[in-house]
Amino acid sequence: MPVGVVTNVIAVILGGIPGNFLGPRLSENFKENLNTVFGACAMLMGVVSIVQIRNLPPVVFATIAGTIVGLGIRLGERIVQASRNLEKAISRRLPAAAGDGRIPREEYESRLITIIVLFCASGTGIYGSMVSGMAGDQSILIAKSIMDLPTATLFACELGIIVSFIALPQLVIFLALFFLAHALLPFCTPQMIGDFKACGGVLLLATGFRMLQVKNFPIADMIPAMALVMPLSALWTAVIVPLL
Repeated sequence: MPVGVVTNVIAVILGGIPGNFLGPRLSENFKENLNTVFGACAMLMGVVSIVQIRNLPPVVFATIAGTIVGLGIRLGERIVQASRNLEKAISRRLPAAAGDGRIPREEYESRLITIIVLFCASGTGIYGSMVSGMAGDQSILIAKSIMDLPTATLFACELGIIVSFIALPQLVIFLALFFLAHALLPFCTPQMIGDFKACGGVLLLATGFRMLQVKNFPIADMIPAMALVMPLSALWTAVIVPLL
C-alpha cells in the first residue's frame, strides 16, 4: 500500500490551507530559520540511507554517470519547463489565486515553479516513492511529509490556496513511481536495494546542503543516478567481484 505517498499528498493539501489565511504574518527570519532546520533533517535522512550501502564503487559510479547524463540532457531545465507549464495550467483553473496581490506576478510564477519542483520532482520524493514501492519502507516519505506540511504553509502565505492543488500532480507522479518500483521488486537483490538506498541518500545529502545554502548541487540533474545504480550494482556483484 502506498501509505507514504498518500501521507505526503495529504500533508501538502493540509499545509496549504492555514498558509492561505496566515498571509504575510510570518517573518522572513522565521521562514529562513525553519528552512535551515529542514536542510539539517534532509541531511539526517541522507546519512541514514547511505549507511545501508552494500557496494561502494557502483554507487559512486552511478552518481557520477547519472549526473553527467542529467546535465547532458538538461534534465533540470526540462523539469523547470514542465513545472512552468503546470503553473500556467493551475493558474488558469484558479485565476483568483494567481498572485492574489500579495507578491508581484513575476515573483509569484517563480516561487510557484520552485514549489512544484520541490513537491513533485525532488530527489527526496522520487527516491522515497521508489523505496516505498520496492522495499515497503515508508519512513522517507513520512519524514518528507513532516517537512512538507510547514513548507506548504510557508509558501501558501505568499501564493495562496493554489499550493494545496500541487498535491494532485504530485499524487500522479509518486503513485506511478511507487507501482513501477513495486513491479521491479522481484528482479532486485538485497545488495541492489541497499545500493539504491545509498545512492538516494547521496541525493538527500546534496539536498540538505542546497537547503542550507552551503552548495547549490544540481539535484534534478542527479536523478538519473537512481536509474543506473541497481544495474551497476548487479553487474558489480555478478561479474566484477568474482574477478577480484
